Amino acid sequence: MYLIFSIARICANFSNVVFFVFEKLAEQSLTLMGWQIDNHWDLNINQCVMIAAPHTSNWDALYARLALKALGVNVRITIKDSYMKLPFGPFVRAMGGIGIDRRPKHEGEPRPSMVQLMSDLFKEHPKLVMLVTPEGTRAKQEQWKTGFYHVAISAGVPIALAYMDYAKKKTGIGKIVYPTGDYEKDMAEIMAFYAEISAKFPQKFSVDTRYHSDSMKQEIEA
Repeated sequence: MYLIFSIARICANFSNVVFFVFEKLAEQSLTLMGWQIDNHWDLNINQCVMIAAPHTSNWDALYARLALKALGVNVRITIKDSYMKLPFGPFVRAMGGIGIDRRPKHEGEPRPSMVQLMSDLFKEHPKLVMLVTPEGTRAKQEQWKTGFYHVAISAGVPIALAYMDYAKKKTGIGKIVYPTGDYEKDMAEIMAFYAEISAKFPQKFSVDTRYHSDSMKQEIEA
């Protein structure tokens, strides 16, 4: 058993080195390809929910990850806890995975909600940047999954807006939103930001139309 855990630790350390080298090389490649990194990150933030959009291509994850690495922001991604065990666990952790167990704590109880479980993680981790892709798929979605907002409210943390703008060739963190509890207003502010972003495949991208319209945009700008 000790040998297995020793091998797992070695694999995890090796994978960290591999990812570090790859990301540093790819980061330089990103600049050489003409991409700019947008830095509206606040170094005083220890905890936040970070959303990333648009998500219309597999390239999005690469550009976003490189930009965040360049900014020194280590994000975590929630994943089913079974993937945190051997043999995949060390590699999943190295890539930022953090386990979620949705099983009831006691027999007969309902499963806890994802919002509750994700907000509880902030109590367990003093430093946590939780990355969420609210579109949920690369297909066009006119209604986003808005659990990220409720997690931020429950945990009392800000929401960082990460993005990839292919028209401007710019990626990074464009804004930090401190949710007020006024759900409609806060969501309208978030959607107004992403409405100005150009996806790799624009026909596949939409902000959440429930919270974005020309009248809402004018109200926010005022």
